[in-house]
Amino acid sequence: MSVGILGTKLGMTQVFDEEGRALPVTVVQAGPCRVTQIKTKQTDGYSAVQLGYHEVKEKAVNKPEKGHLAKSEAPPLRHLREYRLDSTDDEFQLGQVVNVEIFSAGQLVDISGKTIGRGFAGYQKRHNFKRGPMAHGSKNHRLPGSTGAGTTPGRTFPGKKMAGRYGGKRQTIRKLQVVRVDVERNLLIIKGAVPGKPGALLNIAPTNKVGK
Repeated sequence: MSVGILGTKLGMTQVFDEEGRALPVTVVQAGPCRVTQIKTKQTDGYSAVQLGYHEVKEKAVNKPEKGHLAKSEAPPLRHLREYRLDSTDDEFQLGQVVNVEIFSAGQLVDISGKTIGRGFAGYQKRHNFKRGPMAHGSKNHRLPGSTGAGTTPGRTFPGKKMAGRYGGKRQTIRKLQVVRVDVERNLLIIKGAVPGKPGALLNIAPTNKVGK
């Protein structure tokens, strides 16, 4: 377990590697973040560090948040995120700045964010259902088909794929590669697509290798 960073999705573009191949990449404005709280096993039962991101006006933060941030002498921050660690002994200090220097080119990361909300969507768009025949006599172009048996059990089982709200949920994309790190502008160039639209909040953390 290791600390990550919060950032904002700027958009997608392409870059060229050393062999001249075009790589689709996402540009992320990552940090700088402030250490706003440090938890230890002695005081809280587990070790963790809390980071704050995106400075805002003072009126945008309520009194409890102001008091919490005042302990670390941090400015008003919009987002707070906690990262659990094996140990926090002498590794972080309150008010410390964390930026993209914690990442390196070639590193694998897990990125979490809120997907683009698409509103109420049908079966084909939401679940990739096949459409029905497009002949003139067909009355089943985009209908769902059967949703369950009639007499027994006489109901539709929970979890049945049906039309409904599509997107707008938290999603994690695992094992994306960091192509470049721009320390001067706090930019991460990440290969592939990440959740959300431009301007969305992202959580970037080193890949959690299961079993290690």
